[in-house]
Amino acid sequence: MNIEKYKAIQTELSNQTSLEDRCHSIKFCAGVDVAYKEIADTEWGVCSIVVIDYATKAVVEKTSSIGKITVPYIPGYLAFRELPLVIQAANKLSIDPDLFIFDGNGYLHPRHMGIATHASFFLNKPTFGVAKNYFKIDNVDFTMPENVSGSYKDIIIRNETFGRVLRSHKDVKPIFISCGNYIDLEKTTKITLNLINKESRIPIPVRLADLETKRMRKQL
Repeated sequence: MNIEKYKAIQTELSNQTSLEDRCHSIKFCAGVDVAYKEIADTEWGVCSIVVIDYATKAVVEKTSSIGKITVPYIPGYLAFRELPLVIQAANKLSIDPDLFIFDGNGYLHPRHMGIATHASFFLNKPTFGVAKNYFKIDNVDFTMPENVSGSYKDIIIRNETFGRVLRSHKDVKPIFISCGNYIDLEKTTKITLNLINKESRIPIPVRLADLETKRMRKQL
């Protein structure tokens, strides 16, 4: 394992990232999640991708992948653990999603290269990340938004907007959204709020992918 090599890859890809919105029309939207389980001293990973019809919110396709994890967990380098499983699951799709939403971060990363951003270079689609927990960078805390559905506060680090903390439901913990690639933060926020229902604080396809990985993990 070579962290300096990983860092160089992230830096190179970061220079190719675009936060100009190319997500002009959405028919199908995919949620992506990865979960882990250790069996007999071997770590396994499962990735689920759930595609929904953006207008009706109905599930139109599910795919998954399972494999041994060969890269250890290192904060800031999660994509190198998860990408092989994500690519394998994505290659099984018969439907071509217009957008991929990841359970994780994108631009909200020390080098702007969270899993949502990194994966975009293999998926060649707009992406963004939705995280349930805050990934602190440079010891910068976030500002809690008002207790009103749809309220948010930008996450400013090094005088730059890295992401947004968003209150998807009143009286519920906020979520942390960040662009992945080929999309801007305003569109990311709008899509996220459009995909929230009363059952969860995270977007529908991400929640469904999360449930699928939990189900698959139990079956391992």
